[in-house]
Amino acid sequence: MTPRTAKRPPQERRAAGLAGTGVLLRLALRRDRVMMPVWILAATLLVAGMPGSLGSVYATTAERAEVAASMNANGSMRALYGPVFGDSLGGLTAWRAGVFGAVLAAVMSLIIVVRHTREEEETGRQELLSAAMVGRRAPLTAALLAALVANTCLALLVTGGLAGQGAPGAAALGLALAGTGMLFAGTAAVAAQLTESARAAKGLTAAVLGAAFVLKAAGDAGTADGRSALTWLSPLGWVENVRAFAAERWWVLLLLAAAALAQIGAGYLLAGRRDLGMSFLPSRPGPAEGRMGSAGALAWRLQRGTLAGWSAAFLTAGAVFGGMADGAADLVGGNDRTREIIERMGGQGGLTDAFLATMAGMFGMVAALYAVSAVLRLSGEESAQRAEPLLAHAVGRLRWAGGHLAVAFGGSALILLLAGLGLGIGHGGDVGTTVAATLAQLPAVWVIGALAALLHGTLPAYAAAAWAVAGGALALGWVGPALDLPQGVLDLSPFAHLPRLPGAESLSWAPLLVLTALAAALTAAGLTALRRRDITA
Repeated sequence: MTPRTAKRPPQERRAAGLAGTGVLLRLALRRDRVMMPVWILAATLLVAGMPGSLGSVYATTAERAEVAASMNANGSMRALYGPVFGDSLGGLTAWRAGVFGAVLAAVMSLIIVVRHTREEEETGRQELLSAAMVGRRAPLTAALLAALVANTCLALLVTGGLAGQGAPGAAALGLALAGTGMLFAGTAAVAAQLTESARAAKGLTAAVLGAAFVLKAAGDAGTADGRSALTWLSPLGWVENVRAFAAERWWVLLLLAAAALAQIGAGYLLAGRRDLGMSFLPSRPGPAEGRMGSAGALAWRLQRGTLAGWSAAFLTAGAVFGGMADGAADLVGGNDRTREIIERMGGQGGLTDAFLATMAGMFGMVAALYAVSAVLRLSGEESAQRAEPLLAHAVGRLRWAGGHLAVAFGGSALILLLAGLGLGIGHGGDVGTTVAATLAQLPAVWVIGALAALLHGTLPAYAAAAWAVAGGALALGWVGPALDLPQGVLDLSPFAHLPRLPGAESLSWAPLLVLTALAAALTAAGLTALRRRDITA
C-alpha cells in the first residue's frame, strides 16, 4: 500500500480495491457463456425431471409411503441417499435428487471461481489486467458474482420446474441448491488464495466436498431423522435437513448463507494479504535431476499428489459402499419397477450383485473424470508456457506427452483396483470378484481419456470439451436408467457396452477388446496430431 493510498478514507480504499469489477464480471460471463448454461441445465434436469420418473415407479400414495418407510429403515440406503422426510412426489424428489443436485451446484461453483481467480493468475493473464485500472479484490469479486449469477439461475429454474409439486417446497429446494453452490464458491475462494495452482485449488475444494459427503453418509447411516451430529457437520446434511416438501425448515438456509459469507470473507481477507501470483501454501521447488531426469519422471512428480488423493478417496469410498451392499434388497421391497431400474443400472443378477455392479460402474464413470484431468495436464503445461522450454531441449513431444498419458491411464487402473479392493473388504465377500468388476470399467475410462488426448492434439483450444464427454457419460449412467431413457441414448456412453460384473451370467471379452483398441487408436491419433502442430502459448 503506497503512502498516498494509506491516507485515503476506508471507503475510498475499498472502492479502489473493487475497481474494474463490472468489466471483469462481463468478461467472465462471456467466457462461460457455454459452460455455465450446460451445468445449470444438467442440474435442473436432474432435479426437475425426477417427479415424472418417480411417478411412473411409485404411482400410488401407498407405494410412495412404502418406499419411504423401507428407505428410512435401511441404514445402507440412507447413507447413500439420505432419509425420506415426505412421501409425496416432491418429497421423494428432494430425497432422491436434492443432495446430488447440490453436489452439481458445488462443482459448478468451484470451477467458476477457480477459473476466474487462480487460473487467471497462473496463466499470467491477471497480471496484464492488473496493469490497468483493476483493484486488488476485483477478480475475486467478479468470480463470486459470476457464481452467484449461475446459482441464482439454477434456483429459479428448479423452483419453476418443481412448482407443480408445491411452491414452498420448490423454493426451499432451489434455495438450498443455490446456497450450497455459493458455500463451495466461498471454499474455492479460500483455496485459490492458499494454493499456487488452479489444479491444487480445485483439488482442495473437491476434497472438502468429498469429506462433506462422507460425513453426511456416516451420519445418515446411524439415524433415520437427520439428527446425527455428523450430518449437521456437513453442508450436504443441511440440504436434506431443509426438508423441502416436508414442513420446510427455512432457518437451515441461514446456516448455508452464514457459512458462505464466512468463507467469502476469509477469501477477501487472504486476497488482501498476498502478492499477485503468490500463495500461502507455495509449491516446493526442486531440481530436475536423479529421479526427475526424464519426461516420465517429471510427469509423475507433477501428478503424484493428485493420484494419491484419488487413490485414498476410491479406497475409502469402496469400503463405505461395500458395506451397504447387503442392505440393497431391502430398498425395493416388492416393487418390480424399482427392481428393474436397479438391474438396468447394475446387471441382471441378484440385487446384491446388481448393487455392487452399479457401484463398480459409478467408480468407472468417476474414474473417467480423473483420466480427463490427468490428460489435460498437458494443456495446462502448454498454456502456462512450461512445455515450450522443456521441448526446446532434448525432450521430444511424444516422450513428454507419453509420460502424462502413462500416469493418466496407469493411474486410472490403480484407483479402480483400489475401489474394487475397498468394495470387497467392505462387503466381506470375494475381493477378486469386486476387483474384476471395477477393472472391467477400465476400457471405457481409457476411451474417454483417449478422447481428451485426441482433443488436445487436434484442437487444443477446445480440449476442455473432454469434461463434457466425461460428464455426459456420468449423467447417462447415473440418471439415465431412473429417467427410463431409451437404450439407444444410454448406448452413447462407452460404459453401456461393458459387462455388468458381478452378476453377469458370462463374461464377454469382445466389448472390452474393442473399447481398448478404440482407446489405443484415439491416443495414437492424438499423439500424431500433437507431433505435427505448433505448441500453443
